[in-house]
Amino acid sequence: QVQLVESGGGLVQTGGSLRLSCAASGTIFSIDVMGWYRQAPGNQRELVAAITSGGSTNYADSVKGRFTISRDNAKNTVYLQMNSLKSEDTAVYYCQALVIGRLYWGQGTQVTVSS
Repeated sequence: QVQLVESGGGLVQTGGSLRLSCAASGTIFSIDVMGWYRQAPGNQRELVAAITSGGSTNYADSVKGRFTISRDNAKNTVYLQMNSLKSEDTAVYYCQALVIGRLYWGQGTQVTVSS
């Protein structure tokens, strides 16, 4: 069993920055992929960014150039640095981990961008 705990969400003004963290714990030998998704009210959950154990990354077009995903494999932790935040980035952000073919989700952390 794997548990994911996110932190770092909050309220920020347009143009500001936030850094999200997600720490995985439990019986973990390796985490194949870690990623961040988000869900705004009335919208479906969408991929924000993902990173493999080898460091390959993938970003949603809407965040390219503004967000950066990184991970510390030794700590089983993934980060999301969010810069130049916009009101449309307001959402609950969820951490996801793929471990031996099984997906795990965190509980989510709220990010609110105010103008």
